[in-house]
This record gives sequence, C-alpha cells and structure tokens, in this order.
Amino acid sequence: MRYPIAIETGDAKHAFGAVVPDLPGCFSAGDTLDDALTNAREAILLHLEGLLDDGKAFPAPTPIQQLQKKRSYHGWTWAVVDVDVSELGDKAARINITLPRRILRAVDAYARKQGETRSGFIARAAVDAMRKPA
Repeated sequence: MRYPIAIETGDAKHAFGAVVPDLPGCFSAGDTLDDALTNAREAILLHLEGLLDDGKAFPAPTPIQQLQKKRSYHGWTWAVVDVDVSELGDKAARINITLPRRILRAVDAYARKQGETRSGFIARAAVDAMRKPA
C-alpha cells in the first residue's frame, strides 16, 4: 500500500515532521528528510498493526492530489511511502495454498509489475477484500 505523507520541513533546530493524513494519529519525525521518510514507514506499519489487532479495516490511501488541496497542509512537502502489509506482525507464517497455475502466473506478473512480492500482493489483496463491507 502506498500512503501519502505530508512533511513539515525541519531546520538546524527542528526535526522534519511527517503526518499520515489517511491514518489519524499516525505521525513521525526525523533529523533529516531521509530519517523522516524511514520513520514514517515504521509509524505506518505500527499503526496498521494496531488496526489489525483491533479488527478494524485499513483506510484506503487518498490520492495525493486531493490531500494537497487541504489548507491545513499548505506549504508542506509531499511524499508517498510504500508499505508491504506482509511485514505486519511479529513473525511470518508459512502457509500452503493451491491455485491454478494460470492464476499463479497472473498473480506473479501483477505483483512484479507493482514492485511487490507474491506474499506482499496476496496479503494486500486479502486486506483490501476485508476492507469491503460483507
């Protein structure tokens, strides 16, 4: 999943601040822009873990162009942080599933095109499916 973040520029006395508008209460900071981006990714994963533990759906990322129009973020710098939902949790579990080869080839091709692993794609697809009302 790719979440837009708003970055408040730091200086010699202040850290760079990062806010994730789609995840209320999710924020981080860093002494450099690179640190702020790295820390934002970690904050997003922790926030999503909390939602998962609470049985809540993951909010869909809002298009960055829509967020940039908000007055509260006027003058902020924008970036997109890519998080692999297969990294959620404390330990990965190996599972055995059966899929038709044609579907598996399509999954692998799509995941590669999106820059994801097979596991990451399947985890994201599962989370996306659970986000939809039953």
